[in-house]
Amino acid sequence: MNLTSVKIEKPEEINFILGQSHFIKTVEDIHEALVTAVPGIKFGLAFSEASGDCLVRWTGTDEAMIELARKNAQGIGAGHSFILFLGPGFFPVNVLNAVKMVPEVCRIFCATANPVEVLVAETEQGRGILGVVDGFSPKGVEAEDGIAWRKSFLRQIGYKL
Repeated sequence: MNLTSVKIEKPEEINFILGQSHFIKTVEDIHEALVTAVPGIKFGLAFSEASGDCLVRWTGTDEAMIELARKNAQGIGAGHSFILFLGPGFFPVNVLNAVKMVPEVCRIFCATANPVEVLVAETEQGRGILGVVDGFSPKGVEAEDGIAWRKSFLRQIGYKL
């Protein structure tokens, strides 16, 4: 078995969701879940089929996000994984529950705009995702001024009253 780290390639501000699912229907069902949850959403989705033709299946509403999804799915190369890139101004917090409710979705590895490395195991059979390194290691523990900043920031961007 070989272990590899695959860096997700994307613009800094772009959010994405990386997950595992189990059926070719994933592509259409996640698409429908997204456009139902957030009308007008811009996204690109790629799903790596794990049997049959073993193709990277894809869909989306934004060409740039679709291209990011296809490119990163091919780089990861793990069967039954999917990667969903959200266009600028769209965030996982608004669609994550809808994605998790898609019957084919087995797990979510991450939902982030951070730099991410996907930890991949490769055997004679194929490749699988072991986990992710999402962002950076903690540099300390939040103090009172950090708590005040966090609470203020969440209210400033409209996620708290």
